[in-house]
Amino acid sequence: MTLTHRQVEVFRAVMLAGQVTRAADMLHTSQPTISRELARLEQVLGYALFERTSGRLGRMRPTARALALLEEVEASFVGLERISAHAASLARFSQGRLSLACLPALAQALVPDALARFAGQAPEASVGLAPLDSPQLEAALTAQRHDLGLTEVAAPEACGHQPLIRTQEVAVLPAGHALAQRRVLAPADFEGLPFVSLSPADPYRQRMDEVFESAGVQRRLQVESASAASVCALVRAGLGVALVNPLTALAMADGLVLRPFVVPIAFEVHLVWPQWRVEHPLRPVLMAALQHTAHDWQQRLDELLGP
Repeated sequence: MTLTHRQVEVFRAVMLAGQVTRAADMLHTSQPTISRELARLEQVLGYALFERTSGRLGRMRPTARALALLEEVEASFVGLERISAHAASLARFSQGRLSLACLPALAQALVPDALARFAGQAPEASVGLAPLDSPQLEAALTAQRHDLGLTEVAAPEACGHQPLIRTQEVAVLPAGHALAQRRVLAPADFEGLPFVSLSPADPYRQRMDEVFESAGVQRRLQVESASAASVCALVRAGLGVALVNPLTALAMADGLVLRPFVVPIAFEVHLVWPQWRVEHPLRPVLMAALQHTAHDWQQRLDELLGP
C-alpha cells in the first residue's frame, strides 16, 4: 500500500482540529470515515500517529512522529495553495505581461501616465515598453510582435487602429522670452531668431522648413537634435526657440512657454493593435487606460493652447 492524498488530507485536518469530529466537519465528511482513513494511514506507515485513551478517537494527542510529519505535510500544502491561488489568478488573468511599442517621444510623454493608470487597475500585471523609431515601430507591429502600439501612421499592415490624439505642433520658448507676450505665433515672428531644430531627416523638421521657406523667413539654426525632449531642454537652456510636438512640450513645460503656431503642422497619435496575434485578456484594460489618458492630455492641450 502507498500513501494517498486523501489520507494526508485527513491527517492534516485531525492535526489542525485536534479532534476527529472537528476534522470531519472541516472535510465535510463523517467521523467513521476520518477514523478509517487514519487507521489505513497508520497501517501504511507502520507506526501510530496519535495516542488514544481507552481506544476512543475523540481527543487526539499526536506523537512526536506525527508532529515531524506535519511539518513536511504543511510545506506541501503551502505549495499546493500557491498553485491554487495562481490558477485562480489565471482564471481572472490578473497576472501576465503585455508588450507596448511606441515612439520614443511617447515613452516620455503620455505613456507613463497611462501605465500608472493601468497599474492601478491591474496591479499584478506587467508591461514591457519598447520605444522604437519609425519605420522600425511599424515593422514590429506588422510582424505582430507587440500587444499594442502607438504610432503616427494610421494603420501598419495586419493591424487595427483608431485615432488617439489629433493636434498640431506648438512653439516652445524659454521663460521670459519676448515672444511670450503674444498669444499666437506666426512664421514672421521667428525672423532672425536662434532656432533649435529637429534633425534634417525628421519629417516634422522638413515640414517646418517648408513653412518658413514659403513665408520667406530666415531663422538662425542654432542647434539640431533628433529628440523632441532634447529640443525642449535646449530651449529651456536659452539656446533658441523651437517647434515640437505638443505632448513632449507639455511633459517638459516647466521652465518653458508654449504657444500655438498659426500654420497647422498636424501631429496625430494612433492606437494600433495586431489582428493576428492572440489577444491578451488584459489588452482591453491597457487600451482603456491609454484612451482615458489621451483624453485627459487632449483637454490639457486645449485649455493651454485654446483661444
